[in-house]
Amino acid sequence: MRKRKSSFATTLLVGIFLAIIAGALYLANSPMFERNAPKIEVSDSLYWNLRKPIRVRLVDDSGIRHYKIVLNDGASDFTVAEAVLETPKKDVTLEVTLPRAGWNRRTTQARMHIEVTDISRWNMLRGNSAKKEVKIAIDTIRPSAFVLSNSYKITKGGSALVIFSAKDEHLKDIGIHTSFGKVFKAEPFYKDGYYAALIAWPVTEKRFRAWVEASDLADNITKAHVPLYLKNYRYRRSNIKLKDRFLNGKIADLASQFDETLNVTDPLERFKIINEDIRAKNEALIHEKSSKISDRLIRRWSIKPFHPLKNAKKVASFGDHRIYYYKGKKVSESYHLGIDLASVKMADVRASNPGGVVFAGYNGIYGNMPLIDHGLGLYTLYGHCSSVMVTEGDTVSRNEVIAKTGKTGLALGDHLHFGVLVQGVEVRPVEWMDSHWIKDNISKVFEAARKMIDRRERD
Repeated sequence: MRKRKSSFATTLLVGIFLAIIAGALYLANSPMFERNAPKIEVSDSLYWNLRKPIRVRLVDDSGIRHYKIVLNDGASDFTVAEAVLETPKKDVTLEVTLPRAGWNRRTTQARMHIEVTDISRWNMLRGNSAKKEVKIAIDTIRPSAFVLSNSYKITKGGSALVIFSAKDEHLKDIGIHTSFGKVFKAEPFYKDGYYAALIAWPVTEKRFRAWVEASDLADNITKAHVPLYLKNYRYRRSNIKLKDRFLNGKIADLASQFDETLNVTDPLERFKIINEDIRAKNEALIHEKSSKISDRLIRRWSIKPFHPLKNAKKVASFGDHRIYYYKGKKVSESYHLGIDLASVKMADVRASNPGGVVFAGYNGIYGNMPLIDHGLGLYTLYGHCSSVMVTEGDTVSRNEVIAKTGKTGLALGDHLHFGVLVQGVEVRPVEWMDSHWIKDNISKVFEAARKMIDRRERD
């Protein structure tokens, strides 16, 4: 009888013990007892202009119960945010602003202390907590930025040169912003604190406005208008009737090269895909390859007029807006973003200026195509070549033969499609083929800027 009672008691005790362990394991793994400390998302050190709030994000698995943020100006503490949340939140974003009164506005250094606790029952029911100290450098002074020298005018579809000064102890970003959203990067020029940039007015944009914008690490921003005379230019509009011989000949041959048109049998649909989708893909590659600019200091930059094809005749102009019709119905459109030059078949194509080859291969409608970087964001493109004599990574010299003319890609006859780009924007080649334009809009601007910089540095 005693043995039976003893066995029952033992079994009961084991059951209670196992129940306690099971309960403990359940509670330990219950969301109520999660053990992850809240996350405080803000930089360990930052710059502050006192105008824009400092954003602090608090994140926790179980939910935030309490937070407190204290700013210190080097002499006093200011509680700028504190709350006990009746309804805990897993994600809280706070915008820290300057205390309303008492802050020492002369201080250049400050500290921010952040504390946060969650609703977990862990840690003897006190929850998980996290703390963070943030060092703050206070900078309320905007960068110095102004234009020293620039081209007198810019033509729609054309280029201009801008040289400016931008200085700040904590300088972060500089560039030339435009009304159509493009930001042209600037290259350090001549002496510390001065920059040069070629800019462009795309042929498809009706309006143009440009300004230098400099910002520092505290997000202080200075803007300086670029004073350019704007010259509008009306480019040709061409209405082109598509013929069956073209659609079933050149277009059918091209269609066999592209995945996008492999299973397309309708001639007009094939043309539309090649003229729009394939063209956009090919131009995206060109824009990506021609958008890079060096961050090295340049002291001098000169360029000679481009004449890639000897004794050439121009057979198509830049900026031509081509509208394609078939049996009186509009089917597609495109812009011709270069000039077409023709001489004899498979004529020598020469590099008029030294540069680095950034692409040399087949590029869809452009056929075999070298693309050369001449520095300061200026690139030249040579399309429809029958053969290419350079490879990517090569350095070419002035007057070097880089290719032979041809009719690869979307070309009906042997010719050269010559394009000029400024940081990924196609521009008027005729400007860069004109020695007078280069002298007035590039060379003289550099010369004037160097004189101004020398005079400013002496004074």
